[in-house]
Amino acid sequence: MKIKKKILCALGILLTGLGAVGAVVPLLPAFPFLMGAMFCFARSSEKFHTWFMNSRLYKNNLESYVKQRAMTVKTKLTLMTSLTIAMSIGFFFMGQVPAGRIILAFVWLFHIVFFLFGIKTIKAERQESAPQQEC
Repeated sequence: MKIKKKILCALGILLTGLGAVGAVVPLLPAFPFLMGAMFCFARSSEKFHTWFMNSRLYKNNLESYVKQRAMTVKTKLTLMTSLTIAMSIGFFFMGQVPAGRIILAFVWLFHIVFFLFGIKTIKAERQESAPQQEC
């Protein structure tokens, strides 16, 4: 059992790193990596799970989805764009496999419909306050 927890903890750290990179790089989505990290930490280490839940990375990318089952427009667009690019690459390489292309097209369509209609959209909260006007 300890080996399983160590593997999950190491995987959580790796996924957190990939999620941090995804938060900065436009085409790499942070969301799935951070969801995976949260799952791994929840099952491996209370200390890491608490740290992760209090990190800015979690609060900026996952908190709204976990608490409200909702995402900002920016998060939805980033995920849908990344998904479309990944599916397009697979679609391109399946040129000789029409059944594979049809399956990929249905999977892509399902994901797009899910993000548009299955997940609520919330407004992004402003991080910085408006500057004070002097009279």
